[in-house]
Amino acid sequence: MTDAELSPILEKAAECGARRALAAIGLCDEKAAGDVRDLRGVLEAFRLAKSTAWTTIVRLVTAAIFAAIIAGVGVATWPKD
Repeated sequence: MTDAELSPILEKAAECGARRALAAIGLCDEKAAGDVRDLRGVLEAFRLAKSTAWTTIVRLVTAAIFAAIIAGVGVATWPKD
């Protein structure tokens, strides 16, 4: 069998396999593209929320450390009677 004969057969088999795989996960109708876009949007929002949460935690910890340092300096320099 030559490459010219084998190529269309492989292409058809690949397309059939792809259709079966999409059908198996419920992405075989005309709404599938919109569903995938929605899932990508949700995933991007989750990644942004996760990043924002970590940034907020780091800022809070940094602010707490600075507040503790300032309080320590204040206590150390407070006039003693």
